[in-house]
Amino acid sequence: METIRRYFHSPIAVLGLVLLALVCAGALGAGLWYPKNPLSLAGRPLQWPGENARFVLGTDQVGRDIAAQILHGARVTLAIGLVATLLSVLIGVTLGALAGYYGGAIDDLLMRVTEAFQILPNFLLLLVLVAVFGSDLHTVVLAIGLVSWPPVARLTRSEFLTLKAREFVQAGRALGMGDLRLIFREILPNALPPVIVYASVIMATAILLESALAFLNLSDPNVPSWGNLIGGGRGVLRVQWYVSAIPGVAILLTVLAISLVGQGINDALNPRLKRS
Repeated sequence: METIRRYFHSPIAVLGLVLLALVCAGALGAGLWYPKNPLSLAGRPLQWPGENARFVLGTDQVGRDIAAQILHGARVTLAIGLVATLLSVLIGVTLGALAGYYGGAIDDLLMRVTEAFQILPNFLLLLVLVAVFGSDLHTVVLAIGLVSWPPVARLTRSEFLTLKAREFVQAGRALGMGDLRLIFREILPNALPPVIVYASVIMATAILLESALAFLNLSDPNVPSWGNLIGGGRGVLRVQWYVSAIPGVAILLTVLAISLVGQGINDALNPRLKRS
């Protein structure tokens, strides 16, 4: 309860939570407001926002309703960010925990694997994976998760190196606890707070990576993602800039919301902010 109180004590954190709640509400209500396929033709192409009462945010270059794509795209964008984040955290925490707990040769091997993934920039490695394995949505999400785990592994390893020498771990060993029990029941819960905070960074980055792929026509064109909408508007950017600007603002607000929520969680969990 004290952590929750500290979180809501920060106006910036509350703002981020409100923005994120609005995005989630739009995603959940997309089927209610726009029950038809958002990628189906709805009217005359390139109608500006407000020009036609039927299309609050206008239509794109082929006549699809931008508002429908924004709301349905929120589902896709949040799902991409969430699944890619869970995958990267799962891989990173597992490898980081094993490396930090056992040390020695296991630590050296796992850290060399981590460094191998960090040789290339995330986006360049992502481009290679998509080029090799395809650009359907499942492959894109998997690829984003695979390029995002190394920082999590290093963070988890650092926490384990610190925590495994603590008294409660030594007491667990004295009581005969096995390695797996010590790792997952004793050390990991204490190592998770900074990982949870960093997960917000991964989620925001995952959304931006998918949008960048879609802008380059390398993401799945059969889903109404915000990145696809931005990419589709490239050809009319100079005259009908709203086609790309509207989803761009949606991405900006979503990434900002996730970042503010992550910062709020960090401040709430930071023991230096605790009052006596």
